[in-house]
This record gives sequence, C-alpha cells and structure tokens, in this order.
Amino acid sequence: MILSIETSCDETAAALVEREEGGVRVVSSVVSSQIALHAPFGGVVPALAAREHAKNIVPVIETALREANISANHIEAIAVTGGPGLSPALRIGIMAGKTLSYLMEKPLLPIHHIEGHIYANTILPSQASPHSSEFHFPLLALVVSGGHTELVLVRTHFAYEIRGATEDDAAGEAFDKVAKMLGLPTQAGPEIARRAEIFRALPEKERSPAPEFPRPMIDSGDFRFSFSGLKTAVLYFLKKNVANKESDHFIEAVSFAFEEAVLETLLAKTRLALETFQPATLTVVGGVSANTELRRRMRALTQTQFPGTHFMIPELRYSLDNAAMIGAAALFRFERMSDTHKDRARALWKTLGADPNLPLGAYEECLATS
Repeated sequence: MILSIETSCDETAAALVEREEGGVRVVSSVVSSQIALHAPFGGVVPALAAREHAKNIVPVIETALREANISANHIEAIAVTGGPGLSPALRIGIMAGKTLSYLMEKPLLPIHHIEGHIYANTILPSQASPHSSEFHFPLLALVVSGGHTELVLVRTHFAYEIRGATEDDAAGEAFDKVAKMLGLPTQAGPEIARRAEIFRALPEKERSPAPEFPRPMIDSGDFRFSFSGLKTAVLYFLKKNVANKESDHFIEAVSFAFEEAVLETLLAKTRLALETFQPATLTVVGGVSANTELRRRMRALTQTQFPGTHFMIPELRYSLDNAAMIGAAALFRFERMSDTHKDRARALWKTLGADPNLPLGAYEECLATS
C-alpha cells in the first residue's frame, strides 16, 4: 500500500494504491481542483496555486485515508510528484511527503509527473474485468498535455527514450490559448473539443465551410512537433473575422478546424513512430488524452493499420492529473527496489527538492531497481 501525493499544477490530489495481479488497484483517490479559482486570471497563478495547495493538502490526504478506511500501519511508502510542474505548487506536495516520510519512518519515492501519466495505464478498470493492465514492451507513449507533447519509447520498466518533442508550444497549451482567443472559459481546451464535436455531428449540408489551418511539421520525416505556428494561424484568421466571433456556429467551425489540424498532426507522427519502432504497445497519456476524438482515432489507427500492437489508454479520470497515477508508478518502482535503496529512500525527506524542469528518468540513481 502506497500513499501518493500530486501538486504539480492546480489540482491537490492524494491516493492510496496497492499492487494486485494484473495491475494496480486504487483504494481511494481524492482530487481538489482550482480551475474556478484561477479563471479570472486567464491561467494558473503559481503563488495562488501554492496557497491553495497549502490550504487543501491536509484535508485531501485525510479524506483519502478515511475513504480507504485504513490506518497508517498499512502504508509501506510515501510517493510524491517531484517535477516537472510549477515550482511553488510542487513544493507544497513535496513538503507534505517529506513530513509524512519522517514522521512515519517510511521510504519516500519521488516520481516524475510524466512517468505517472504513463503508469496510469496499469490501474485496473473500475468494474470487474479480466482485462490485464500489465505492460508489454517495447512501449510507445504519445504524451500530450498542457506542458508536454512528445513521443517516448519505453524499452522496459523505467527505461525511457524521448524520440521526439515539441519545438515550442505543447498541444494542450495550444488548445487553451485558442480557447482564450475564441472567448471561451479559461483552461477551456475541453470546450474546444466539445464545440468541434457539435460541428462534426452536423449534416454536411448544414455546415458552413470550416477554415483550413496548417498541419505543422507533418511532413518533416521525424518525430518533432510544433504548434506555435498553428496557434498564430488561428489568431490571424480570427482577426480577419472579428464580426463573426459572436456566432456559435463560427466558433464551432473554428474549433473543429483547429482540432482537426492538431489531431492529424499527432496521428501522422505516431503512425511514423509505429512504423519505425514497431512497439508491442501504444499508449496515449496526459491531459489531452481525455479528448474523445483523439482516443477514438488512435484506437482505430492501431486496430486497422497495426493489429500486432496492443493499444492502451487510461480511464478518463486517470488521464487528467491525479495522485493514483503517481502511486501506480511508485508501486512498480518500490517492488523492484533493493532493500539498500529502500533504506536510502527513508532518508530522502532530508534532501528532496522540487524541480520544475525535471527530465524523465532523473530519479534512476536514488530509486535504482534491483
């Protein structure tokens, strides 16, 4: 049983997870969101996020423990997001983890936020199912979130190779910025997807012509991404059509055209990576993986063009930021750690710090597996 904590951005989260045959069982998972709090500022304010984390962290942990109905004696280790993320926000979760590790004399396992997203796939389904959530390697992960867009090849547990990343904006960041241009609510990437789906569902004769936006670097022949130019193309288009911005149908058409440009780019790069690396498993992770159309198309791509590749994707609630995914990654690390490294992890409460730019695989030395 591991108690895990996540405070990398604007969700204060805690969870208790345990290892089961076939994957990870979530005993309890609590998430306190700050989206409404940051809405008036047009984005997440780090200092404000840290203040809210400080206010919410103890009640969230207490609620997770109460819902799990267990005592501290059942907990074998504490896991916490060490980075990347907003430094003031990360510090609150890390301080909570360090305090618990010291008081309970339990190992402290710092987990990379993206590693958590990848290991969210190991969480067993909510309903009874024979489905196994074990990984088959090599695994290819398309990471799409507000801060990351990259293709990661995972040869075996915790052996990461970043084969391509964005040159500028991440896909999730582009979604949020375009939503802001359209006058939609703050952090409204999901609202773009909702508006695009409305347009997509219209009969062809009822659709107005949707604009055509560029598919950045789609033919570059490598695994690099770029979304800044696409965002700029939307901006210029909107400046030429200011009078139409009050029309719901116009907003839906722009949302559809923008989403199509992003999805086609992600699909093209992933298809190339599948052809190149021929992985046993493909997964899509990160906040943007909650996009219904992206999930549908990635599944269809795998089934129709790469039937030998197994497709995995976390449940929607574990695609967004949460502590259960941090605990899942920690469980797989903990069960592979030597006793020596578990003893060293008991002393990490003295030295662990937040790293907003933490590279994937950075904790290999202090969390070495046997």
